[in-house]
Amino acid sequence: MKVTSSLISGTAAMLALTGAQAADLPVKAKAIEYVKVCSLYGAGFYYIPGTDTCIKLGGYLRVQASLGTNGLYDAPNTGVGGARNRLSNYYTANSREALTIDTRTATEYGMVRTFFEGAFTWTGGGYSGAGTTAVNGSTAYSTSPTNQISGGGLSVWHAFIQFAGFTIGKAQSQFNTPWTNYPGNNFDGLPGSSGWEPVNQLTYTADFGQGITASFSAQEQVANHTTNIWNVSGATANGLAAGAYGANDIGGTRSPDLVAMLRVDQAWGLLQASFAAHDNLAAYYGASETTGHPGDKWGWAGQLGLSIKNIPTGPGDTINLTGVYTNGASRYAFNSYMTTTFAMYGGTGGAGAYQSLGLAGLSDSVFVTGSGQELTTTYGFQGAYTHNWNPNWNTALYGAWAAVRHNGTAKSYICGAFVPTLALSTGVAGCNPDFNYGVVGVITRWTPVKNLTFSADLAYAMLDQKYAGGSTVTLPLQSGIAKPNAVYELKDQNALTLLIRAQRNW
Repeated sequence: MKVTSSLISGTAAMLALTGAQAADLPVKAKAIEYVKVCSLYGAGFYYIPGTDTCIKLGGYLRVQASLGTNGLYDAPNTGVGGARNRLSNYYTANSREALTIDTRTATEYGMVRTFFEGAFTWTGGGYSGAGTTAVNGSTAYSTSPTNQISGGGLSVWHAFIQFAGFTIGKAQSQFNTPWTNYPGNNFDGLPGSSGWEPVNQLTYTADFGQGITASFSAQEQVANHTTNIWNVSGATANGLAAGAYGANDIGGTRSPDLVAMLRVDQAWGLLQASFAAHDNLAAYYGASETTGHPGDKWGWAGQLGLSIKNIPTGPGDTINLTGVYTNGASRYAFNSYMTTTFAMYGGTGGAGAYQSLGLAGLSDSVFVTGSGQELTTTYGFQGAYTHNWNPNWNTALYGAWAAVRHNGTAKSYICGAFVPTLALSTGVAGCNPDFNYGVVGVITRWTPVKNLTFSADLAYAMLDQKYAGGSTVTLPLQSGIAKPNAVYELKDQNALTLLIRAQRNW
């Protein structure tokens, strides 16, 4: 009886304790929504928890240095870079972290996509003229780091929505080929295309299947697709000495650039034809609207692009080619990373000359007070051949060339200012503002592990100016680049540059 009583008492106590612990337990939690792989759009996409939207994060970290140039990454062909003296930077260093955010959602109207790409960039500083004079009469100089936003720079490259065939926002120009200004290179300053920098746009793309698409676009012209509209009546000695053949007289915006593109993209490669119409709207002849103005004049650009994949020289080897012709739309042949005024100094053997100078200027049109616009013609090409030595090494040979041509009337305007202002020794007969510009280069890349690449890009740039051989000009003091008032021989110039880069994609 005592044993039975003890068992009953113990059991009751255990039940009471168990009941008390059960009462203290929390309410059952909801099931955790784990991140799930989204296989609809390729590798790297995941469903945002609680939604039917897929997201992919990506980007890269890049560290690079350029040698023999004044910035990243073009030839030293203008300003203190072109001066080639003690004010010029011999190297420039740069570090960057880029981020991409890609979201996609399947709907009854097709896929809805948003895409963002931005970057934080730090570019090393240099020294530039402070515009003041020291006590001893020499020019004072001060440090001038670039991209000063909290110690660096913030860039927004892509920010667009795609829906039902439409692209709305900042994206690659539909005029561009997929390789844009980089058929096989890292060098930014290749002529022969409109360049990489994205633009705001409204685009409709029709997909006909079998890799055939057509796009029609209205895109912003301001940031990347306008050079200069020169009022030659406003030319100055200092401007002409730097390659500016007049006062830049661009008015406001009236129309976006209108672009059409047809592309065939298949296993063998790609073929593309592009066309752009560009409105040149000048401001006034003088300081007020009562002085009048030249009428608007539309320019245009046409381009053909060809890519041949997996050529017989090796697996993955490619050839990319682009050819372009423009009239009144010069940015489509000289991309927006390039200068529009060329002034490259060098040595001379000319009697009585202080140094030599390669001088050239790029415009969409020129005019003088009381006249209409005369459109500038450009044409050129670029291309590259990339060979894969093995899965870890490849080398590309690349080149580009473009020409700038003015009609007779435009030449008479420019030479009418250039010859007397700079005392061109050969006179009007020796004056020709046309020029050619070319680049050849070689780049080798080493990828020891996936998504980590080291590269070295060697580029040789050439300015072929068309002023008569033996011509000299007399330049005023160029205080910003420390060039004295002296006689200079007009002569072709060149430059050799090297870019070393390490990049980790993720």
